Amino acid sequence: MVKESVPAIALKPGREKSLRRRHPWIFEGAIARVSGDPQFGETVAVTAQDGSPLGWGSYSPRSQIRVRMWTFDPSETVDAEWMAHRLKRAIAYRTTRLLNESHTACRLVAAESDGLPGVIVDRYGDTLVCQFLATGAEYWRSTLVEQLQTLLPGLDIYERSDVDVRGKERLPLRSGLLAGKEPSELLAIQEGNGQYWVDVRQGHKTGFYLDQRENRAIAMQSAAGCNVLNCFSYTGGFSVAALAGGASHVLNLDASAAALALSEKNHELNGIERDRYTHQEGDVFQVLRQFHQERRQFDMIILDPPKFVESQASLNRAARGYKDINRLAFLLLRPGGLLFTFSCSGLMPIDLFQKIVADAALDAHREAQIIRRLAQAADHPILLSFPESFYLKGFVCQVLEA
Repeated sequence: MVKESVPAIALKPGREKSLRRRHPWIFEGAIARVSGDPQFGETVAVTAQDGSPLGWGSYSPRSQIRVRMWTFDPSETVDAEWMAHRLKRAIAYRTTRLLNESHTACRLVAAESDGLPGVIVDRYGDTLVCQFLATGAEYWRSTLVEQLQTLLPGLDIYERSDVDVRGKERLPLRSGLLAGKEPSELLAIQEGNGQYWVDVRQGHKTGFYLDQRENRAIAMQSAAGCNVLNCFSYTGGFSVAALAGGASHVLNLDASAAALALSEKNHELNGIERDRYTHQEGDVFQVLRQFHQERRQFDMIILDPPKFVESQASLNRAARGYKDINRLAFLLLRPGGLLFTFSCSGLMPIDLFQKIVADAALDAHREAQIIRRLAQAADHPILLSFPESFYLKGFVCQVLEA
């Protein structure tokens, strides 16, 4: 039993089943009662209806996800030492297996997947970029930063807690220097044979799509001799990889002039001849329709759109968007051409995404086959008890010749 002096929540009958399977989220509707007066982000004891202990979690009084579990072991104490152990465990895996002279950037801490809900830490060379996305992460923010300084001494630490998901926790947006010196306007990283400039202060997410690292390598292996259309190209990650793999030409298409300007710098950084790539600013849906009217064709198309699914309520609308854009891509591919298509929406089931892509091919009157399934890179692990952590899914589809 939990001591009366400790803030606690008790679950409704039967609602402990997901926790027995070690799923880390407790929604508002699963809670029978709250004991004590837990503060914003404070650690609370979690019990079943009968009072049997289930573990410890962080309390968020204004979020639909009312508690995020720190641990399912009631005997553990969630304190600074506990936080240090979780950080050390996550960082050790990456530093021994993923970070080296050929790869100088990766995700060090991946929130729930590393047992630290709401905590993101990415490393770009000598700079750490942190996001604190939930109330528990916010509550322990200062401690986590201090522990990072101890575990990784001498690194600069910058915060990018300026993303919309904090609004669901009723947290204000925030960014700025946490420790060390202010990062340069652009930081250079190495990824295999390629180099990239990263804007950690203003770029998407923490500055770069680290989760696509392995998929960029696959695109590089597939691009020899191809005329490539890179949609939602951002700062040109897939383009640099494809050109390194021998692509004859890449057209980078994005709605952001700033992203395309940084993409230009990335191509220059890698010494790529100017006549091998083109940048075009525009709405991808509109431009693809225009290309279809012009009877343009490509050997490889990459679709890496932003998140279309923000909630279950938006799933149907998002499915229509995914279908439309994949249909257009199939129409623009030559026979034998390759489509790299992605969804980064955690709420999009992979079987539904596959059905959407299949229906898009059918509507385009193209026969295609999946020749490879794609997912997020190894530094973004998928926790078996938390299927929501499998958010990036994709396929390499080949259009069959008649």
